[in-house]
Amino acid sequence: MTDTQTLARRIAQGRGDEPADLVIRGARLLDLVTGALVESDIALCGDTIVGTYGSYRGKAEFDAAGLIAVPGFIDTHLHVESSLVTPLEFERCVLPHGVTTAICDPHEIANVLGVEGITYFLACAEAMRMDLRVQLSSCVPATHLETAGARLEAADLVALMHHPKVIGLAEFMNFPGVLHRDQGCLDKLAAFSHRHIDGHAPLVRGKDLNGYLSAGIRTDHETTTADEAREKLAKGMAILIREGSVSKDLHALIPLITRDASPLLAFCTDDRNPLDIAEEGHLDYMIRTAIAEGADMLATYRVATLSAARNFGLFDRGFIGPGKRADIVLVEDLATCSVRQVFAAGRLVEDALFKDRATIAPVGLGSVHSRRLTPEDFKAVARSGDTPVIGVVPGRIITERLGMPLPSLDGEALPDLTNDVAKVTVIERHGKNGGIATGFVHGFGMKRGAIASSVGHDSHNLCVVGVDEVSMAAAANRLIAIGGGFAVADDGEVTAELALPVAGLMSDQPFEAVRHELEALRMAAKALGVVLAEPFLQVAFLTLPVIPHLKITDKGLVDVDRFSLV
Repeated sequence: MTDTQTLARRIAQGRGDEPADLVIRGARLLDLVTGALVESDIALCGDTIVGTYGSYRGKAEFDAAGLIAVPGFIDTHLHVESSLVTPLEFERCVLPHGVTTAICDPHEIANVLGVEGITYFLACAEAMRMDLRVQLSSCVPATHLETAGARLEAADLVALMHHPKVIGLAEFMNFPGVLHRDQGCLDKLAAFSHRHIDGHAPLVRGKDLNGYLSAGIRTDHETTTADEAREKLAKGMAILIREGSVSKDLHALIPLITRDASPLLAFCTDDRNPLDIAEEGHLDYMIRTAIAEGADMLATYRVATLSAARNFGLFDRGFIGPGKRADIVLVEDLATCSVRQVFAAGRLVEDALFKDRATIAPVGLGSVHSRRLTPEDFKAVARSGDTPVIGVVPGRIITERLGMPLPSLDGEALPDLTNDVAKVTVIERHGKNGGIATGFVHGFGMKRGAIASSVGHDSHNLCVVGVDEVSMAAAANRLIAIGGGFAVADDGEVTAELALPVAGLMSDQPFEAVRHELEALRMAAKALGVVLAEPFLQVAFLTLPVIPHLKITDKGLVDVDRFSLV
């Protein structure tokens, strides 16, 4: 709540009765109504814009000559954990790209640690310079087909509902549970019926979509085709256009980005790591790519700012105007979205901005609880006829269900390198039951060795893809030893690794160090023959049993279409 003294200062500075705290001079302002570029001072009082379309005196001034001012960008759905760094490192990574607001679902850490994980994120959000908003994780565990480290019921979420950083309920991944009126799902939906509820509805169409929306769900980031998106838009569902490190839907959905449709659109990254951010960018990358591919420029900037804000009830931002939060991005060129300077809540984004943040102690250290594994743990029993094989589709987290004959020896099913079939094994790592399941996957291109990850959506058990059991055991055992992360093994020896000791999901190191180690991991994976651009997050999504069509968890292969174990 704003006090009367602060309000009086804003009014006085907005009227020009006293100098503004800061005046940004020389920039041209993008008018989000008409698309015009207008020369104007931008006057700030603390964290709030108080003056545009005029000339102002300032106690301090910032020279923005030659630059264009646009509102701060809003990432409407992401998992900070998938950046592989803590929230405080995440903001150091993305704020320079103009992302001043991010709406996160701490679903990954919640599936490992429960309420403790969400509380950690809320504490981080209060210390951060960007505005990190939190959606409370709705599906912990995501399904009954996997073993998670925690369970959250409606009462657990309601207890956190009124935290100032909380918007509402995060992506409701268990869409079969919604459609079949599961009582636990209904309890959570009812508790948040007066708040924002995010959706997660891949390939949900027709009357099933009507039923899903009737539960009060408002958004979807799992739409992968323009046809599917148009049906959802016609029914009032906001589409969050996603471009992450693995899930790349932007190109398919660019035709939607028009001035007419822009009010029901927003951008999101969902899962994007520091290496891709360094090489390509973040929302700035999505903006420049959309425009380059023919999207209307004004509509694109609306989608990244104003529409994003309004779809999530953040009416104090997304527009450069008096009374709005002073989130301002100065770009050299609109088409290329070349970010030069960023102001977050009126503060210039530079190294000094991060020096006096509160220190938030990491949580979830030592969260990988598994016995030491042997090569025997990775064997698979042969079956007659075709074997179900997970088919990886590059750039998608939707997988195909393939049936392929596999070679065998002494009753054991073997990888088929000629047809690009490797083994995939999931090991329960929360100390619950020690479950292990092995299947087969097509599409990695792997010719030798193994890669392993403790990042395995959504329950984050250990997942190993490999073509020899000795290397699979070596990679998995290394992750157990270092408390989680990524590892590559060849001929039984670990050749590259990245430790992620914070709940087995995030590094405790600066994002620059993580970026460097990811480069080494990619090279090590490529040396095994892996052809995927982002193999480690692709491994992580093999275990996601709410995305069609065939996945694997610690309980076995999952037919997502039937929502049952194979």
